[in-house]
Amino acid sequence: MPASEPGPGEARGRIVFLNGTSSAGKSSIAGELVRLLDAPWFVLSADAFHAMRTAPAMGPDQLEGVLRRTWRGFHRAVAGMAAAGNDLVVDHVLSEPWRLRDCLDLFVPEDVVLVGVHCPLPELERRERLRGDRPAGLAARQFSRVHAHGDYDVVVDSGDRSPQECAREIAAFLRRTSAGPTAFTRMRVAGTWGQGP
Repeated sequence: MPASEPGPGEARGRIVFLNGTSSAGKSSIAGELVRLLDAPWFVLSADAFHAMRTAPAMGPDQLEGVLRRTWRGFHRAVAGMAAAGNDLVVDHVLSEPWRLRDCLDLFVPEDVVLVGVHCPLPELERRERLRGDRPAGLAARQFSRVHAHGDYDVVVDSGDRSPQECAREIAAFLRRTSAGPTAFTRMRVAGTWGQGP
């Protein structure tokens, strides 16, 4: 049974899943979005999970394992919160295929609204330089991979729209009734996420 299955008489929580490169504006959009939505919502960020980890010196191989375990733990925390009936806005970077596969295995696909947060590379690089808290070139390395799966329920462009405008677009989508399958449902049925390491 997936970790996100509810107990008897319990409702599952919804997951608004924001996917985009570093510096695409996901955190700002998430903050604006929860202010527009009814009922309590939680913002769960992969960055917040990474920030909880201590940082002893370690080699690249060891670091890779630590990072993978952190991402896997983050996914299971999201699934557990949703299983308990909490509505979530998730800030994520699907820059490696296994991350999407793991989420597709864990989350109830009908409950996930997958949002593509797009931004032109020059603007990402400009923001990265201004932030100064990210490795140089991180957004560029993620740029061609993060949207490679290609399927979304909603797409916003944070390059020419403010976080408030992007949040309003997402909130408007959530308020509309849709009978069609979600992007997570379509990808799980098609099995197209299974390529790559």
